[in-house]
Amino acid sequence: MRRIRVHVAYDGTDFHGWQLQPGLPTIQGALETVVAGIEGRAVHVAGSGRTDAGVHALAQVAAFSLENPIPLPNLRKAMNRLLPPSIRVLTAEEAASDFHPRFQAIAKTYEYRIVRAEVCLPWEWRYVYHHPYPLDVPRMQACAAAVEGEHDFTAFAAADDRDAEGRSKVRTIFCSTLESLPDRLIYRVRGSGFLKHMVRNIVGSLLEAGRGNLDKTGMRALLVSGAPVKAGPTAPAKGLFLVSVEY
Repeated sequence: MRRIRVHVAYDGTDFHGWQLQPGLPTIQGALETVVAGIEGRAVHVAGSGRTDAGVHALAQVAAFSLENPIPLPNLRKAMNRLLPPSIRVLTAEEAASDFHPRFQAIAKTYEYRIVRAEVCLPWEWRYVYHHPYPLDVPRMQACAAAVEGEHDFTAFAAADDRDAEGRSKVRTIFCSTLESLPDRLIYRVRGSGFLKHMVRNIVGSLLEAGRGNLDKTGMRALLVSGAPVKAGPTAPAKGLFLVSVEY
């Protein structure tokens, strides 16, 4: 049995997220269908995390086990031939038999893209949040920096089917920055792990800061265990990209 590790890029627009859902198109479902066809039996494809419906990935990491001796270059070509054009396998490599892309990840980086221009170009529409309104960018940048460190992100987490397990919602953010360009804002965050909707809720809070409704002190108050209020509105999924996963 071979353990195969792949890097996958995808346009999440037409999918209901990563996780397999009966009767709905998902990234995991598409990959499992293709790999099962190559292997001749059902194959579980594990991912580094469950991206939401509409979220994109530049380099999602996934892994599966095969008995098929197909050479790796041919496996990658076969998968890309069978997958829809919105999902591409970038690399395929042999991995240790116990490799798991989620449990062994030590850091992930996400990027959120906001277009501020009056007109959003049609070929960007699926991949950015269009917000052509005034924003206090320095205030947003101060709030972005406040997220760095180890905090309880309960206020930034959406309800999850794993909540009943009582898992900790403390995460460590290594870097959180907001880059201001002439017609857009790029929020980048690198952390030990992320909760459901966490990045999108951070972005929603940054936008609230940009509108003057939240400051650095208020942002820090949301990061305290037992915070009495929730984070700002959840930013649309289409502006979010999983950039990389580290091991």
